[in-house]
Amino acid sequence: MTKETHFDVVVIGAGHAGNEAALACARLKHKTLLITLNLDAIALMPCNPSIGGTGKSQLVREVDALGGQMALAIDQATLQSRTLNTGKGPAVHSLRAQADKRVYQQVMTAVLFSEENLEVRQGEAREILTENGRVCGVLTMTGSMIPCRAVVVASGVYLNSSVIIGDVSWESGPQGLQPANVLSKSLKELGFELRRFKTGTPARIDSRSIDFSLMEEQAGEEPAEPFSFLKRQQPKNLLSCYLTWTNERTHNIIRQNLHRSPMFSGAIKGTGARYCPSIEDKIHRFADKNRHQVFLEPETEHGIEWYAQGLSSSLPEDVQRAMYQSVKGLEHAVLTRLAYAIEYDCIDPTELSPALHARRVPGLFFAGQINGTSGYEEAAAQGLIAGINASLYLKNKEPFILTRDKAYIGVLTDDLSSKGVDEPYRMMTGRAEYRLSLRQNNADLRLTQIGHELGLATDERLFRMEKKRKESEAFISYLKDSGQMDAYKRGEEIHLENLDITPEARKQAEILLKYDGYLQREAAQIKAASAMENYLIPDEIDYSGISSLRIEARQKLSRLRPVSLGQAGRIPGVTPADVAVLSIWLKKARADQNNQE
Repeated sequence: MTKETHFDVVVIGAGHAGNEAALACARLKHKTLLITLNLDAIALMPCNPSIGGTGKSQLVREVDALGGQMALAIDQATLQSRTLNTGKGPAVHSLRAQADKRVYQQVMTAVLFSEENLEVRQGEAREILTENGRVCGVLTMTGSMIPCRAVVVASGVYLNSSVIIGDVSWESGPQGLQPANVLSKSLKELGFELRRFKTGTPARIDSRSIDFSLMEEQAGEEPAEPFSFLKRQQPKNLLSCYLTWTNERTHNIIRQNLHRSPMFSGAIKGTGARYCPSIEDKIHRFADKNRHQVFLEPETEHGIEWYAQGLSSSLPEDVQRAMYQSVKGLEHAVLTRLAYAIEYDCIDPTELSPALHARRVPGLFFAGQINGTSGYEEAAAQGLIAGINASLYLKNKEPFILTRDKAYIGVLTDDLSSKGVDEPYRMMTGRAEYRLSLRQNNADLRLTQIGHELGLATDERLFRMEKKRKESEAFISYLKDSGQMDAYKRGEEIHLENLDITPEARKQAEILLKYDGYLQREAAQIKAASAMENYLIPDEIDYSGISSLRIEARQKLSRLRPVSLGQAGRIPGVTPADVAVLSIWLKKARADQNNQE
């Protein structure tokens, strides 16, 4: 064993979670090591080559407002940009950008290697070392012992991963990359119970074999909208996507071969996501539907491989080829890479606090798919939170926790730590109770000041945010002072004279005016709930000694250690009556303590 120079933080995994975690730690002045199985796979997009979408764009914008990197990277790698759900209200408007996956990797890799305080290297973590129950280092497969005080595990889908196609399976990470087969043992020895989850991906198709003339073109919106509030790069719509559909022939091919599907034969043991089913699962579950959408999406600007969204599968190779070629426009499709399912180890995220800090091992943090989530955006959000809190842990400061009323990130971390997951977790707008207040277009107004105080959001970000806020307020004041408010609300033409306002600031003001009543109602709901969220629970409470609590509640509260009464109330198995009992007990305990002092 070779002992190395001491690092403050070691981040394991250079996917979307690991990158944000490593950058956050380094930018907060900690000596950081980012270790990854393969340097060529940094920021890899092994599944859908896109960023954003419903419920996900909100996460990307929040990561950006706090000082993260994902939005800046996708703005440089955009092939096409569209806003989804524009026929609905602003609460669910969601930007989505098709990415040049190679450019995205190049951009993120360059940022990582140029970051001060950050070292990036290829290698495999074998064991997380502890001393007196706390993290003290990482042991690699080559025998290097790296001393550190904090570790962020962001291992993605690589832990004991297996790829499955038909009746064939083998140990592998995504897209033929090597798996990480040893670290799971270390996590088990630290007391973590592992479970098996499953995800999958469609085949890739040679674009020269696709007849796009038989499909519906899906062009990008003009002008393309940047993800980052900094707007350093103006994205361009370089390529279109295309829509086609499965048909009865496609469905018959699948039905006749369901017995050969590893999903139905029992070969796949891992739990997959209900909201992102394979095509064979769709045909089985929605037998009444005679067609399903298939989107053809470019993976790079100059490459030939296209992604067939909607045709994820783990059927045998011969069935895949027949199935794909039954789709209109794909009659002569050449599959460059087969669709496959992948199983992997992950932890139970209720082992973590909302700061993504392991309850049983001080100094150990987890982010991304290791926590049972899916999606690049969910991973990046967790990585940023884990990196921030690893930094605060090193400084012996209180953790940074976003609540559900402040951000989609708060919804994500609260759901994971208090409710757990029984399938891969995906962020959706329906998970956020206060989604009208947590729009993608106001993430900067909500979080930039917080990011600046943490030390991640730059002065430039703060200046831009304050300028937008002032312009928005000035627009509303002008309408009131000039007597044009009623005319504006009736949709009549108004005269702004010399009022200088950006489109973003005007959009913000118009949403505030149009949805004022709804926003006030939501604000009242947030205020009513804040008493519970702000009623913090000391971590050292012995719940087993609160005899007035039901046994199940004592057990759940002892294991999950909620940080507030609000979070306690969201734990499955803890009833409102239990929360009331706990509230009374806490008030009495605090009164007794004050009397003693």
